[in-house]
Amino acid sequence: MGIQDGGWRDRLKAGPGLFLPRLRDLGRGLTDLVLPPLAHDSLEPSGAPGLTADAWSRVVFLEAPVCDGCGAAFEADGGTFAADRCAACIAAPYAFARARAACVYDEASRGLILKFKHGDQQQFAGLFARWLSRAAADLLVDVDAVVPVPLHRLRLLGRRFNQAAEIARPLSRHARLDYLPDALVRARHTVSQGGRSARGRRLNVKSAFAVPEPGRRQIRGRRILLVDDVLTTGATAEACSRALLAAGARAVDLAVVARVRNARELPI
Repeated sequence: MGIQDGGWRDRLKAGPGLFLPRLRDLGRGLTDLVLPPLAHDSLEPSGAPGLTADAWSRVVFLEAPVCDGCGAAFEADGGTFAADRCAACIAAPYAFARARAACVYDEASRGLILKFKHGDQQQFAGLFARWLSRAAADLLVDVDAVVPVPLHRLRLLGRRFNQAAEIARPLSRHARLDYLPDALVRARHTVSQGGRSARGRRLNVKSAFAVPEPGRRQIRGRRILLVDDVLTTGATAEACSRALLAAGARAVDLAVVARVRNARELPI
């Protein structure tokens, strides 16, 4: 009894900070009981914030083995002595060192991402951040800070928020990493990448990104995790990575919510 009594006295001396998290959890649980959370993709009540079972089952999540360089799935596990990169990444590595994607970019994931990106449904940000915390877990333990792919201020005015930043913020908080939203800027306004060839995408974003002087001080000598929503040809991530490396970053890794299914084609 004496030990137990002493333990309670110590907890009371610790102040309300010890009990507040438990009270918050209790209040959240009672609220969910009275007003069950809705699924992100419908008005259907769910046990916890997330997707309906149907939407979840249609998302193709990427599991190991994946290419260390671009995040594309390997068709089979080659075993202990297999190369950790696809042929294209061996022949022509990206400027970013490693890449991970949470899922395949297809009809199922595209609808969710477009709801978030253009439908102003920001409830998806936390969900996508959780997906990335799992898919990019091995990258998160090695990086020093998180940087979102930036939007030009004109695009930001029209969209009202940067989807990459909304994902990167909770991701960095969960991983207890520095979040650097202004370290990288889009210095030149570019047209949409949609419908362009790989070469057209590269030309469109060439010299479009820059690191201002305050950003240089933040990233110099550090390994950076670059965050975006979708990886297709990699042109945008490549341009961002080159700008960060030129400004003094030690290395750049990439984490995206979704990427196209097929691995990169070998350069011709």
